Amino acid sequence: MEYLLPEELSCSHTITKDIIFLVGTAVVTRSDGRLALGRLGSLCEQLKELNTDGYEVILVTSGAVSAGRQRLRFRKLINSSLSDLQKPQVELDGKACAAVGQNGLMALYDTLFSQLDLTSAQLLVTDNDFRDPNFRLQLTDTVNQLLDFKVVPVLNENDAGCTVNKDSSGVFWDNDSLAALLAMELKADLLVLLSDVEGLYSGPPSDPKSKLIHTYVKEKHQAEVTFGDKSRMGRGGMTAKVKAALHAASSGIPVIIASGKGTDNIIKVLKGYRVGTLFHMDAHLWAPVKKTGAREMAVAARECSRRLQALSAQERKKILLDIADALEDNEELIKTENDADVAAAELAGYNKSLMARLAFKPGKISSLAKSIRVLADMEDPIGRILKKNEIADGLVLEKTSCPLGVLLIVFESRPDALVQIASLAVRSGNGLLLKGGKEAKRSNAIMHKVITSALPDRVGEKLIGLVTTREEIPDLLKLDTVIDLVIPRGSNKLVSQIKESTKIPVLGHADGICHVYVDKSADMDMAKRIVIDAKLDYPAACNAMETLLVHKDLVQNGGLKELVTELKLEGVDLFGGPRVSALQELDIPGTQTFHKEYSSPACTVEIVDDVQAAIEHINQHGSAHTDCVVAEDQKVAEAFLQQVDSAAVLHNASTRFCDGARFGLGAEVGISTSRIHARGPVGVEGLLTTKWILKGNGQIVDGDKGVLYSHKDLTVAS
Repeated sequence: MEYLLPEELSCSHTITKDIIFLVGTAVVTRSDGRLALGRLGSLCEQLKELNTDGYEVILVTSGAVSAGRQRLRFRKLINSSLSDLQKPQVELDGKACAAVGQNGLMALYDTLFSQLDLTSAQLLVTDNDFRDPNFRLQLTDTVNQLLDFKVVPVLNENDAGCTVNKDSSGVFWDNDSLAALLAMELKADLLVLLSDVEGLYSGPPSDPKSKLIHTYVKEKHQAEVTFGDKSRMGRGGMTAKVKAALHAASSGIPVIIASGKGTDNIIKVLKGYRVGTLFHMDAHLWAPVKKTGAREMAVAARECSRRLQALSAQERKKILLDIADALEDNEELIKTENDADVAAAELAGYNKSLMARLAFKPGKISSLAKSIRVLADMEDPIGRILKKNEIADGLVLEKTSCPLGVLLIVFESRPDALVQIASLAVRSGNGLLLKGGKEAKRSNAIMHKVITSALPDRVGEKLIGLVTTREEIPDLLKLDTVIDLVIPRGSNKLVSQIKESTKIPVLGHADGICHVYVDKSADMDMAKRIVIDAKLDYPAACNAMETLLVHKDLVQNGGLKELVTELKLEGVDLFGGPRVSALQELDIPGTQTFHKEYSSPACTVEIVDDVQAAIEHINQHGSAHTDCVVAEDQKVAEAFLQQVDSAAVLHNASTRFCDGARFGLGAEVGISTSRIHARGPVGVEGLLTTKWILKGNGQIVDGDKGVLYSHKDLTVAS
């Protein structure tokens, strides 16, 4: 899972000088004690890349004792007599192992770096060395000179010559604490401690109940974390790494404990991905110690929604106007956070369609604020009398509109959706839980903060909850007694997964496979305008044209070629059905399927015999979203409009008109292809249900004795 680290750790910010990497024994060696050549090679390649990119890299390595132990065991074996081998084996002296292993370990680093046209330098240090202030100054000077020459300093604790008791609290007592000490001495910008596991877990990593801790918060995790066995090879293990990480972090140096077995983990760290466990002196500000559970969040949203419903229509209107003002007042801050999301997405290599959804274009905030004000000026939807009957003398029944309750909206990529959904929830009196895509994490967070800050205290900020991790979604989907409707806005995969994972009603659409059918009676200039707009006004939109169907007569009169030429000139990639791809003069490759949503400047083109064939094609291969007919023949148009089984069917108009704002709904939570409840663009009305209110003056049923039912319709009169 890829998440951006806090801004302080982004490689485009403060990491511009020294980065210290500690390679643990379990990373350097295999389970049999031999050196892990593949991992070391990958490590050196990543350090080479960083060195080339201008980072100053320092390596602290373990592994000398383990490597030496293997060699000494071999020497002892070949020099032993039969009687020696029958005696109990005595553990080899660690200092001797270090003396033998250090030579081979450094020779290996030197060889690997040399193959990458990089020079390394060995520095062996002991605890006693650091007790001398002059030594520390000299070491700092030496390391800085090496870095100036683009040389990689490789440091190791000199186990062969050290005298300190390894269990005592010396200046340092293992390579983990050495790395932390060096980070503080050299004022490094980042310390990375590489282990054989992904990071710090809440318990032993082998325990299925243990969870990876992404950000260590001392107040929360100190009492919760339990440690398993220490390192299989070295002295430290995770306990030593956490101790070293806390020591360095308390001095203001960001520390990450991550797996050294990943082939690109180091590069991911420097690119800002959420890898391993982060330690930082300000971590408690980013990760609250107490987190509201899924059920508590949903219950709080319901309680706040009931308080919202109790307000007058004018008071609810004012809340929307306050939200619109707050968005405009914080436009620069929102833009800054959105720019950071866009930069991170570019760095991560996201596709163009996602980037188009993610970025806020100039004027976007003003446009969102305007749509909220339009919504505020609409008639209050809550408590409207939809039907009124006098069912008997003095007994009046009203069918009224009321909120659904609590909505869970899961959406991807588009942070502007958060504003639209939140404003619709407020207008319809519903509580709301929002889960946006990780690529818009910063944008969603700041807009959620701005919007909830505009809510009055008597309603409460918890009316709108922001779900921040994907892991919370399964728990929310189980809350069918608290959450009333789920609306997923995203990929087919997302919608399908949610539908399969919950008993809560789901509203939305899985695909947006929209068609434009150009009839033989069409005005070709109009057809070209509509086709180009439907495909290119916003190719990533769910209402963009994905399939162009043309009447067979347009092949003969040149109409098809005109449309194809126009699309190609606009840079659209075309894929043909069997009949189109068979026309060599068009030079269009065949498609594998008609059920294809490109979400990019690409579409499928096919020839049909007539309007009935077009209708059959759409009903078979479409997604019942939005489909258009371009025709001057009114009989053709009427047949298309009546028989195409889609949520929105258009005549002589671009499919891009299928939108809540353009339909006059103010905004939309999404477009539904469901046949129950709301269908098409879902605005305020789609977020309401009904309530029956019966007003009497003491009537009873009593077996219907003496009751004369009139069922008189009073709706018009009211």
